[in-house]
Amino acid sequence: MQRRILVQISYSNKLNNFRFTKNAFASYKTQNLNLSGDADDSLYSDVPKPRRDKSERKPYPTPMKVLIQRAKAEREARKSQPVQLLEHPPANGLLVPELVPVAHQVYSAYQSLLSGLSKLVKVIPFQRCRFCSEVHVGHVGHEIRTCAGPKSGFRSATHVWRKGGVCDVVFFPECFHLHDRVGKSRVVHCEKDSVPRLPAIVELCIQAGVDLERYPTKRRTKPVYSIEGRIVDFDSVIENDETERNLILKDNHHIKPNFGAKNDGSESSSNLEKKGDWVDQSNDQEGKDLRKLSIRTMDSWFEMISGVKKIMEKYSVWTCGYCPEVQVGPKGHKLRMCRASKHQSRNGLHAWQEATIDDLVGPNYVWHVRDLNGPALENNLKRFYGKAPAIVELCVHGGAPVPDQYRSMMRLDVVPPQRDEVDLVA
Repeated sequence: MQRRILVQISYSNKLNNFRFTKNAFASYKTQNLNLSGDADDSLYSDVPKPRRDKSERKPYPTPMKVLIQRAKAEREARKSQPVQLLEHPPANGLLVPELVPVAHQVYSAYQSLLSGLSKLVKVIPFQRCRFCSEVHVGHVGHEIRTCAGPKSGFRSATHVWRKGGVCDVVFFPECFHLHDRVGKSRVVHCEKDSVPRLPAIVELCIQAGVDLERYPTKRRTKPVYSIEGRIVDFDSVIENDETERNLILKDNHHIKPNFGAKNDGSESSSNLEKKGDWVDQSNDQEGKDLRKLSIRTMDSWFEMISGVKKIMEKYSVWTCGYCPEVQVGPKGHKLRMCRASKHQSRNGLHAWQEATIDDLVGPNYVWHVRDLNGPALENNLKRFYGKAPAIVELCVHGGAPVPDQYRSMMRLDVVPPQRDEVDLVA
C-alpha cells in the first residue's frame, strides 16, 4: 500500500514538472517572437534583402486567387448586362474630385524634391558604381563586395566608384503618355516613336487632374459606356458632329475663329511661370542653409510618397514582372521591347501585373555611414551596418532628423566593431 502511494506521488511530481517546463518554454518562445520585431510594429523595418535573381518573377501584390475571382465576377456581370453605363471614376473617363488636389500636391512635391536633391548632391559627397546601380554617401566608397555588373568576377565583386548625380538617388521610370486613358488606353508597337515618354509619376499626376501644356490630355464631362467589355463614347461622336457643323457655318459666313480663351490661358500660364520663378528665387535664398534645405527635401519626399499611395488606390499602374518597365493606365502597352528572362516565349511582350509604390518610385538603398570622413565600410562587418534610402541618407547627413520608420533599418543602436576586432566578434 505504501509503495503504491509513493509511486502515485512521484508520477504527480513528474507531471507537474512537465507542465511547468512546457509553460516556461511557451512563455520563452512568445517573448522571443515579440522581441524579434513583430510585423504589426509600424516602427520596425528590417534591412532590405539583396537584389533578387533576374530570372524570378516579381511577387504579386494581390494573390492570384483574388485576381481570378475578380475576373470571373466581371465576366458574369458582363454576360448579365452587356451594355452598361460606367458610373464610378476613373473607369468611366472622369476625374476623381477628391484626388485632384492630391495630384497637384504630388507634382509640386516632385519638383521640390528634384530641386532639393540637385543642391544636396553638390554639397554632400555622393558616389555611384561605374558598372552597377550601387550608390554610396561619403568621401570614400565602401569595400563591401556586392557588385553584379559586367566582369565583376575579375574584381572579386568590388565596386569602382565615381561621382553620382540626381538620377542615381531616386529611380523614376518612364512610361508612355496617354492622350485618352479610356478611349485609347493602349500603345501599340508601331506607335513607339510617335508617342512621347515621361516619368511615370508625372503621368500619374496628369491622369489624376494635373494639366500640362507639353502633354495634353482629354477631359470628359460625361461617363462612357461599356458594351461587352469595350469602351464606347457616344458623347464624343455627338461633339465631333457639332464641331464639324460649326466649322461649316463659320466658313460659309467667313467668321474668324475667336481665340480669346486661348490667349487668356496663355497669359495665365505666363503669370504662373513668373510666379514659379519668384518662388524658385525665394527657395534659392532659403536653400543656403543646408539644414533647412535637407528638412524641406525630406518633407517633399514623404509628401510625394503619401500622395502617390492615395492616387494608386484609384488609378491603376502596371509593371512588368521581369523588368522595371511601368505603364500608367487601365492596361499595359503592347510594345515588344522586353529583354528580360523568358521574353522569347512572350515574343518580347511584357508580363504585366499590378505595380507597387517601389515600382513607380524606386528608392535606391545605401549603406548607412555614421561619419562621412571616416574609413571605408569593411566587407567582413557588413552584418553590423544598416541601410536607408539614398534620399534619407543624404538629408540626414545634411542635418535633417532621422525618421522614426528608418531607425531600425539604419541600425543606429548597433555599435560596429573596429577592423582589428573582427576576430573577436562571434
